[in-house]
Amino acid sequence: MKRFLKIALLLLFVALVLWVFVYLYKQSKTAPTVYEIETPFTTNIIKKTVATGSVVPRKEIAIKPQESGIITAIYVEPGELVKQGDMIARIQIIPEMVQVNEAESRVNKAKLAFANAEADFNRMKELYDQKVIAISEFQSEELRYKNSREDLQTAENHLQLIQEGVTKKMGAMTNTVIRSTIAGMVLDVPVEEGNSVIKSNAFNDGTTVAIVADMSEMVFQGKVDETEVGKIKEGMHLLMTIGAIDGEKFDAYLEYISPKGVAEGGAIQFEIKAAVKLKEQQFIRAGYSANADIVLDRRDSVLAINEKVLQFSGDSIFVEVETAQQVFEKRIVETGLSDGLNIELLKGLQEEEKIKVPAI
Repeated sequence: MKRFLKIALLLLFVALVLWVFVYLYKQSKTAPTVYEIETPFTTNIIKKTVATGSVVPRKEIAIKPQESGIITAIYVEPGELVKQGDMIARIQIIPEMVQVNEAESRVNKAKLAFANAEADFNRMKELYDQKVIAISEFQSEELRYKNSREDLQTAENHLQLIQEGVTKKMGAMTNTVIRSTIAGMVLDVPVEEGNSVIKSNAFNDGTTVAIVADMSEMVFQGKVDETEVGKIKEGMHLLMTIGAIDGEKFDAYLEYISPKGVAEGGAIQFEIKAAVKLKEQQFIRAGYSANADIVLDRRDSVLAINEKVLQFSGDSIFVEVETAQQVFEKRIVETGLSDGLNIELLKGLQEEEKIKVPAI
């Protein structure tokens, strides 16, 4: 019985050893790699660069006051259409006390001079009527009287202009009413009634009361990398897409390339501008972010392959063509234009041939 048990244990041990060897052998034996296959195809190869930017009106004007003061009335709101000369706002002039004091003093002096000239004129007129003095003396005194009256009126107008921004002679013409200088749409009114505003001068740009733009002429403003700017030129066609408007593309034509680049994020960027062609009655809001595809080169209906099948050896470019089931041979090919995904085939392959996709 013990002998039989020993023989059984020995056989079990031998079987276990054999199983381990068989298992290790199977594990060491790798399955053959099956490569994917692709074939050349006919397509359009378009090489393009993308410019990012925004859509802005070609003509956008900041309306500023001609006098400093306080806003007393605003007549427009953003989104309204205005014509050239339409009222935007009205201001109340707050004069400087030094100017007011000087103007009042000038008026008082002019009144005194006019009163004196008027008395002299009346006296001389009586003498002239009595034939006591010559006409030349009377005319001289009359001229002095008229000049003093004009000086008084000028002084009073100057004081009124300082205090109110308008004189009686000016009528509707006044610096206290701010008017639009162009026809278009009001984009923004950054002030409110009661705000103080400053006129433009040598030391200050002045307060912007409203921004008015002609929304019928829009321009794409974007930037192109220095590696691509040498490949573009004025007049090129751009295909523009706006992030806020899904499923619609706009034609634009390049009209400006900046001669000077600006460093941004470690790269040199050049500003470009392109005129956007709008459809009839089409409206685009100012400031929309947009991308523009600029076609640098293209090949239509050419034989092409996916770039992932290409292999490189020194200066040579080759592919592996299937000669039998999963059997391949190297073949040198000549390529042309690439769009970053597909590349044009010039020589080396036929359309029906099968090409190995190298394992990554």
